[in-house]
Amino acid sequence: MTGASGASPDCIFCNSSEPDRAELVLFRGRVSFVILNLYPYNNGHLMVVPNRHAPNLATLSADEQDELMRLTRRAEIAVTEAYAPHGINIGINLGKPAGAGVLDHLHIHLVPRWNGDTNFMTAIGETRVLPEDMKSSAARLRPIFERLAHQDETAESAKNAEKI
Repeated sequence: MTGASGASPDCIFCNSSEPDRAELVLFRGRVSFVILNLYPYNNGHLMVVPNRHAPNLATLSADEQDELMRLTRRAEIAVTEAYAPHGINIGINLGKPAGAGVLDHLHIHLVPRWNGDTNFMTAIGETRVLPEDMKSSAARLRPIFERLAHQDETAESAKNAEKI
């Protein structure tokens, strides 16, 4: 459990500290975190999620909005460095008709894409084939997130020192 108020006991994001899900978490910020998608469309498919069980952007605090965007930026950099995709789909699905797989807990998907990455297995066979297992994806991405967090903290400290 993330300890967030209003947490739902059945929500996979509210229960991201459970042992079977904790290994998917790549980075934890103050009010949000980055997690690998358990059912990815491509290698490196991850999500940026607020700790608090919030259904949409309108219910997020300014701090949550800020950190979600900062972590989405950091995730874009990490995915680009780790996988060198030709593009990245970044999106939010609000509600079941919009394609949300987890209802009522906002999350931002980042899906690395490569030219020609749609093949007959996905399009016709309705089966996903990934050459990299989740533990390998996590091992590849975690150090990048740690380095980027350190760089951001160093830059913020330098910026604050200039103000003094």
